[in-house]
Amino acid sequence: MSERVIISGGRVVDPANKRDEIADVIIENGRIADILAHVSAKPKRNGNGASNGATVIDAQGCIVAPGFVDLHTHLRQPGREDKETIETALRAAVSGGFTTVCAMPNTEPAIDSRGVVEMVRQEAQRVGLADAQVIGAVTIGRQGKELTPFAELFEAGCVGLSDDGSPVGHSLLMRRALEYARMFDRPIIQHAEDSQLAAGGVMHEGAVSTRLGLRGMPGAAETVMVARDIALAELTGGWLHVAHISCAETVDLIRDAKRRGIRVTCEATPHHLALTDAAVGDFDTLAKVNPPLRTDRDRRALMQGLADGTIDAIATDHAPHTDWEKEAEFDQAPFGISGLETALAVCITELIETKALAWPQLIERLSTTPAKIARLASGSLAKGAAADITVINPSLRWRVQAARFASKGRNTPFDQKDLIGRAVAVLRNGRLVYEAKEAGEA
Repeated sequence: MSERVIISGGRVVDPANKRDEIADVIIENGRIADILAHVSAKPKRNGNGASNGATVIDAQGCIVAPGFVDLHTHLRQPGREDKETIETALRAAVSGGFTTVCAMPNTEPAIDSRGVVEMVRQEAQRVGLADAQVIGAVTIGRQGKELTPFAELFEAGCVGLSDDGSPVGHSLLMRRALEYARMFDRPIIQHAEDSQLAAGGVMHEGAVSTRLGLRGMPGAAETVMVARDIALAELTGGWLHVAHISCAETVDLIRDAKRRGIRVTCEATPHHLALTDAAVGDFDTLAKVNPPLRTDRDRRALMQGLADGTIDAIATDHAPHTDWEKEAEFDQAPFGISGLETALAVCITELIETKALAWPQLIERLSTTPAKIARLASGSLAKGAAADITVINPSLRWRVQAARFASKGRNTPFDQKDLIGRAVAVLRNGRLVYEAKEAGEA
């Protein structure tokens, strides 16, 4: 692609700068040079045309947004390259509209030292697609016993710390983590689960689990931990970020904490916004996720929390697994959904089409606010900013075909489902890193 790019005639939605208008985005040398009122013209589609030496991307009928930032991605590398590699994950990311992903630390070995942080970042730079930021572990080996060297991890570039997949269950250890992370103005990201209450559970505890004879995980397992951590955040002044919340009561707790001025942020996933425990059906392991899919009451509370700003971000919790692992009996199959390539379409289908959110709100939750939480310069189309941009066809109807995913993980409950909207072009630092090849591409 040439050094000058024009994204022509799209609806430019940039919540960071309160912009929502039909305009042309001018990119020079990888940065946004200007955004100008659209001049009627007929450039060729998706970078095939040229105007005064510039490459032109025709975005008429499309949304032009800051590139999405995923706060919660499992890259699996190092250690489980059979499930995913950094390269396949980043290919999945850009095809889903994400220009930045935050790598969770539950790799093998865990991301608990400078060396592993640097390996992940270097491999992502080699691949050269989406940016990969790193979330380090709170405790060594994610064992919940001894804190990692926070200063070393933050100096290596970690944007936060988490033992995701495992909660930090020891209250004094969590207190110290919040205190130390506060010195670096970074969040402790908690997988909110009381391990004793959830012990042995494989899905939400309720009518469906009872019918199927499966051991349940009560919503209280989440809310008990969230309540404790909010109290610790209030005590320490530290920054608590609650990952992938799933319960109505959790939304209430966080809403109240924010009203009281406690520093707490949180995220919800597309699958918790779209599905309930009914998706488990007759032991469908593709719907097995932790935290589990819960009730319609919980789902609606999450949507309300997004609408009123209680929930700060939408994160994919992209958790790819091999086919053979997911084909095991329900009790034995791993938790997780491959989410990068369906996240946007699920959000459009469930939130935009139902008018639960307006476009500026959705873009804010997918891009602007996640970038702020990760302390990144992205999430904006301001003049001079790096040109990380996602072009979205908001009305394209397509059928999910997991077999065609860029990710190695085909484990999605949305396979063969019809969804609305998708990213059709993605630029990272002004370079086209993804372009949909055909209208219904999955």
